[in-house]
Order: sequence, then structure tokens, then C-alpha cells
Amino acid sequence: MLDHLKNLCTLYGVSGDERNIRNYILDQIKDKCECRIDNLGNVIAFKKGKKSSARKLMIAAHMDEVGMIITHINNDGTLAFDVVGGINGDVIIGRQVYIYNRKINGIVSARAVHNMSQDDRKKKITVSELYIDIGAKDAKDASKVVSTGDYVSFISGYTQIGSGFVCSKAIDDRAGCAVMLDIIDKQIDYDTYFVFTVQEEIGLRGACVATYGICPDYALVIETTTAADISDVSGAKRVCELGKGAVVSFMDKSTVYDREMYEMAFSVASENNLKCQTKTMIAGGNDSGAIHISGSGVRTLSVSVPCRYLHSPSCMAKYSDIETCELLVDKLIPRVIEL
Repeated sequence: MLDHLKNLCTLYGVSGDERNIRNYILDQIKDKCECRIDNLGNVIAFKKGKKSSARKLMIAAHMDEVGMIITHINNDGTLAFDVVGGINGDVIIGRQVYIYNRKINGIVSARAVHNMSQDDRKKKITVSELYIDIGAKDAKDASKVVSTGDYVSFISGYTQIGSGFVCSKAIDDRAGCAVMLDIIDKQIDYDTYFVFTVQEEIGLRGACVATYGICPDYALVIETTTAADISDVSGAKRVCELGKGAVVSFMDKSTVYDREMYEMAFSVASENNLKCQTKTMIAGGNDSGAIHISGSGVRTLSVSVPCRYLHSPSCMAKYSDIETCELLVDKLIPRVIEL
């Protein structure tokens, strides 16, 4: 699974252009599942289990990552851009980026600090003030190699640091994709749909389409969620913590999770000596928001990897937590189907 995680994180796939991730996933599962790609680009894989059931289970993780998109080529050859997904401008200034379909490198830049007034220096930098410098001499020069609508991703190496930690862009939600690939490699108890969704970061769009196509009774969403377990943050505001296992939410900004499934997750974790924690703030959201209200309703639970510095070039997670999420989801498959 660690190999899948590294391979997936080092691929580029901003929301709306997930083809690199999709191709990798299809190559990994082509002989293990019945696969199709829907009109929006979701990978829908059906894996036979030891048993069949009249009720359908869908397990989902999203392929896309946050990034940027070019909106204009300036006269001086720099590129105006906007963010794709929720990115704070503070985490991208000065970062190296990659216009990956053009194989062009650039740097996110802003007005030089020595050209700012004291008042300007105190202001929060907005994305509209930033630009991407690709070393072009003017707009004509830049237009030869890039175009408006081109996607831009962070350049970020995949690094193992400390005692069992990994750092990279796009751990949200390549960790979930890696977990699903590993589960697909195993024999599972019941027939299951595994869905690798698109465009989660810009409105849960892929999940909405995929769920209507499958009409599941139950859904398990494998995600990453913000961990604020850093200095000077205490109590509920820590949200969750690295090293304390899978995160099972009772509610976030888009979903009230199925109560019986929520309680079952902690029971299954306890029975199997798996670390499990809850999310201590009602914040954020994920594909569950679209899934649970699809059709006549889907009983839904989210199992997440705690992750520091989410939506930045340097997301940080602990490998043992990712393993725990996989083990918990694997154990939940028969229990959910048998509800």
C-alpha cells in the first residue's frame, strides 16, 4: 500500500483533469474487477466477494487534488491564475509549480517585499495578487508553451520523515485511493462497488453522478481530514491527532452520518484492537455530502486518515493511521452489509 501511496501522490491530477490518476488505477485493477468509466470520469469497479447480497455497498475515495488553473497570460509573460479547490494563498506564494500537461515549470510569485509599504506588508495576500513566472520574456513567448485553462499542480517530493510519517502533496485523497487499491487486492466477504471519484474538491460532483449510477444502500467513504494537533492548539480545536488511528465522524458541514454505522465503527475497532478516534469539530465535508442524499438516501459513514497541513504542498500523515483505516474498512464490509 505504501508503494501505491507514493506512486499516486507523485502523479498530477487537479480537479477536472484526473486522467493520470485514473490511468494508474485502471492499470492496477484491470484484471481484478469489472471496470467502467462514467461520463464524468469516475472509475466504477465491481469486485466479486465470497457472497452476494441483495443490498449494495459502495466504497469511495476521490482521485483529484487541489491546484490551480491559468486564467490569463499577462503582457510581461507571467500567468494569472485562480485556485481549484480550497487553497489558502499563504501556502502557495514562492512555491514551485508544474503546468503538467505542458511539462512547464514555474514559480508562484508576488510583488517584491521591498516594493511594499509597511501597511501593505501587514495585509493578507490574496490569490488575485499572485502570478506564475515561467521565465517567458512576454505574452507572445509564454503563449507558445502554455494556454488559458491549463492546470497547475504543486511540485512536491514524496518524503518519509520522522518515525513513520509521510509528507507530500495530494495525500488528500490519494491515501484513500491507495487503501481501496489494497483492499481490491484481497479477497473480500461480499460483492462491493469501489468508486474512485472525480471533482470532489470543487463540489462533490463525481460522487453525485456515481451514486446515482450505482444506487447503493450503504456507503463507506475513505478520506483524509484536517488534524490540528500542533503547538498551542488544545481541546476540540485539535480536531483529530496523528498516531491515534482512523477518524470516524458523527457530523460535518455536509453530512450527518448514519448513527448505527458510526457506533458500529467504534465497536469493530475495539473488537479488533484498532485505534479509532472521532472528529471533534463539525467542519469540512467530503463525498459523503453528495452520496447520502442521492436517490432515496444512502446510509453513509466516513473513515478518514488524520492529516496535518491539508490542501498544501506538504500534507503530513502517519502511515500507521492509513493502515488502520484500511483494516477498519475491511472489517466493516461484512458488518455493514449485514445490518
